[in-house]
Amino acid sequence: MPSIWPERNIQFRSIMVGQLSDERPVARRIGEAIKEQIRQGFLSSGDRLPSTRSLATEWGVSRTTVTAAYAQLIAEGYLDTRQGARATVAHGLAADGPATAQARPAAVRLSAYGRRLADLPRPLPLKGRPVADFRYGDLSTSDFPTLAWKRAIGRALLRRPARLQYGDPAGSPDLRSALASYLWRARGLRCEPDQIIIVNGSQQGLDLCARLLLDPGDRIVVENPTYSAARQLFVAVGAVPVPVDVDDDGMKTDRLVDARLAYVTPSHQFPLGSVMSAARRRQLLAWAHRSGAYIVEDDYDGEYRYDVAPVPALQALDGGERVVYVGTVSKTLSPTLRLGYLVAPLGLAEAFAKVKRLADRHAPSLEQDALADLIISGAYERHVRNARRKNRDRRVALLDALGSDVTVVGADAGLHVVAWLNGLPREREQELLARAAEAGLGIYPVSGLYDPEVPEHRPDMVGLVLGYASLTEKEIGQGVRHLTQVVSTMRAE
Repeated sequence: MPSIWPERNIQFRSIMVGQLSDERPVARRIGEAIKEQIRQGFLSSGDRLPSTRSLATEWGVSRTTVTAAYAQLIAEGYLDTRQGARATVAHGLAADGPATAQARPAAVRLSAYGRRLADLPRPLPLKGRPVADFRYGDLSTSDFPTLAWKRAIGRALLRRPARLQYGDPAGSPDLRSALASYLWRARGLRCEPDQIIIVNGSQQGLDLCARLLLDPGDRIVVENPTYSAARQLFVAVGAVPVPVDVDDDGMKTDRLVDARLAYVTPSHQFPLGSVMSAARRRQLLAWAHRSGAYIVEDDYDGEYRYDVAPVPALQALDGGERVVYVGTVSKTLSPTLRLGYLVAPLGLAEAFAKVKRLADRHAPSLEQDALADLIISGAYERHVRNARRKNRDRRVALLDALGSDVTVVGADAGLHVVAWLNGLPREREQELLARAAEAGLGIYPVSGLYDPEVPEHRPDMVGLVLGYASLTEKEIGQGVRHLTQVVSTMRAE
């Protein structure tokens, strides 16, 4: 093929010819070939390109195709053009040269927030299809109210607004009003709809709390052990978590220190399952008023109480005006919906609406409208009662299968238990995890939920957080049998 291009190097022609077998659109291939010549130094700033007629002849395409390629390169800043003259390579485009044809990875420069994030662990998904995966937080697909949700979505779609527009950052007025009524019925919590902020799951709610209420270097009191993603979030914003041990009455409030914030799970301590006593609740609220701190109350599974009556929310008590209540539908409907809510003190509600707007404008409107429909119609509470019954049966199946060789705590509520494996020292935890994986089990140690800065507070024996809400009773039985075999072999050794 004759070339009308300057004969600078034999590689110059091969770049163009090599594009002929490419399956991409021709105009795009022409543009990419010219970019490659600029990058490798065959074309320099100010060099003239051939006329559209000449290049069309060389490529065997129409002038329209070449004109489109040039127009795209001009738009991207690779070429300059003026009336009556041929296009030229734009100024300021330096060549990499043939020796650096492979792209070099750019140096990573992160903010202080990014650097703190880089040091945090990321959970990896379980590979393959396990016999039983006891991961906490997963729900059974069969429990989801598919027909009720489909009808609610359909009704929300039929209520077509006059225009598609951004919504209120604080959330749908209908959903906030419905939640205010529901929280009074279900959790004894009186609040105004204006206090409620709809968020993308409780994790975003915690993130907004950290952004608004903590500065780098501030101390935050957290239970030990606690929800690891919450602790990691506080570390990422530069706060300093201060671990406070828990016992059967919840966080040991006599060990509270001066801090800007406290993060607690008083209705069902995660992961150990204790309920904060009335005396300690009063002590915690008094500490907040005395020190000017706020309390973040994470009520992550308050709908699931089995052998005990529902525990009132901390914010519902006298002195609860310094409490930010965090709720979610991840444990009642689905974690994939990413819908949660905050109940903020009146003085903070506007600030939370503003920070939510900057984070992502607002939560998805269609899902908000559907959830409001479920709550107003009563379908949501009917579903919660049904899910509670099913999970009560799963819980019984798990407790019966575990037997007497383990010590179980936290079984009165929630969707998980902690099983302490009597006689199996913590030093053998990694061995247990490896053997369980080989047996097709997904199990998760409680040790990772303790503060890594105070390893001496971790228990001496292996403990597992066993979630059961995503499993059938048959799968629970099979999983526990496999786990028992693994543990028995290790004990015998």
